[in-house]
Amino acid sequence: MDDVQAQQTNPLFGIIPKEFFTPLASPNRLVYWDCLCRLFQAMSAQLSFGIEREILVDELQFYFEQNQAAEFEEDDINGMDSRKKANEMLRLLEKYGWLEVETDKSYVQRVNFYDYAVKVMKTLLEISDGRKVEYQGYIYTIYSLVRTNTDHPAVVLQQIRDNTDMLITGLKNLNSNIKHYIDELTKHKTVAEIMNALFNDYITNIVDKAYHRLLTSDNVSKFRPEIIERLEANGHSSRYITKTSEELAAIREIPVGQAEELVYQTLHEIVEAFRNMDDILAEINWKNTQYQRAAVNRAKFLLAGTEDVRGQMKEILLYIGEQMEQSQLDLNGIYEIEYLDNLVRLFGSSFIDEKSFYSPIEGKKEFHPQELIEVMPDVELRQEKLRKMAEKMQRILSPERIERFVEEQLGDRAKIYASELPMETMDDFIRLIYVRLYGSRKKMRYRIEKAEGANKISGEFDFPDFAIIKR
Repeated sequence: MDDVQAQQTNPLFGIIPKEFFTPLASPNRLVYWDCLCRLFQAMSAQLSFGIEREILVDELQFYFEQNQAAEFEEDDINGMDSRKKANEMLRLLEKYGWLEVETDKSYVQRVNFYDYAVKVMKTLLEISDGRKVEYQGYIYTIYSLVRTNTDHPAVVLQQIRDNTDMLITGLKNLNSNIKHYIDELTKHKTVAEIMNALFNDYITNIVDKAYHRLLTSDNVSKFRPEIIERLEANGHSSRYITKTSEELAAIREIPVGQAEELVYQTLHEIVEAFRNMDDILAEINWKNTQYQRAAVNRAKFLLAGTEDVRGQMKEILLYIGEQMEQSQLDLNGIYEIEYLDNLVRLFGSSFIDEKSFYSPIEGKKEFHPQELIEVMPDVELRQEKLRKMAEKMQRILSPERIERFVEEQLGDRAKIYASELPMETMDDFIRLIYVRLYGSRKKMRYRIEKAEGANKISGEFDFPDFAIIKR
């Protein structure tokens, strides 16, 4: 397919040049990205994305003169001085369709980012900075717009639709991100790696920034009833439909009848999006619980080092995993490990034929009754079993038990830090994990806030400190 056919098939290829993404896919991508960021930052401070070429050359020259500047793969470019490298970079970015160079009436060359390049740069910078979706902004915007009395209902309706679409997209991304963390969990080999992924990565980037606020301050349920009610009322208002259709027809230059159908369709899509949001939220809740349970269970599994059957099975499975990783085998290659034949042996059992199940008739026998001997239970043995059962129940870290433990530690104080909790045994450390996890729940009588500073070390345990605050 040639370029003309590609443009006819998809308008995108008629806007973005064919070699537009070449710089970021080449061996010199680090150099290109650093230079693009510097150029974008310099141009953003102007009234437009245009600036004199010499100013940009000076900016890039300063970059190439620094010791931490990335190097080109080509020796002929690396051999240039910093000024020539800067000019060569501008020439290449113009060639690939990122920059446009024009000459004004004073014969001064000015460099501009193309409009599509500006949009791509903003998106790439958001990804690079790890910027998360602010659900609160979308929800508040939609809530405010539906309550606004305006003379431009079509413009407002389009804003509501766009913000709803961004809200749904953000929730779906959050859902996918939790699944990504679940998949990544199996790659961590030590307890330290799992706890770092749980506390420093997952808790910080998912729970604190998105999930926790989604259940509290950004809770959709607080605003959804009124949003749906007002949108449905607009759909039943002939005055609203007429005015919005006429304005939309003028904006899009389409017939009023077609605009009216579009208004009804948009209202219906927004209302259905809010009604079906519970399915996404329910899956997010389920995946969050699944991830935290999987992380704790995997940590417990790696901490188990006893000589019982569970501990021995753990050692066998860890050995098999290490051997498969060293040999770079997939799951189907487990049978290629020679030592496995001597490590584990499995035997099958079967029957000779259907007659092997036959039980012969023994005939009638005379019944002789026997005296029933009353056996008194061993009180000490019974008390010992009850004691062990009670100890086992005490070790179950339910939300209620964790809540009582936190209340005991808080006492009359409104706030304590995790580093103040008792930390002597492995059970204390596991209990600390549950305190942090349950603190994200909405109905608990305490909440968690991240504490600034380095990790705290208590005995043999190293963990990021956090504040425990009474609600």
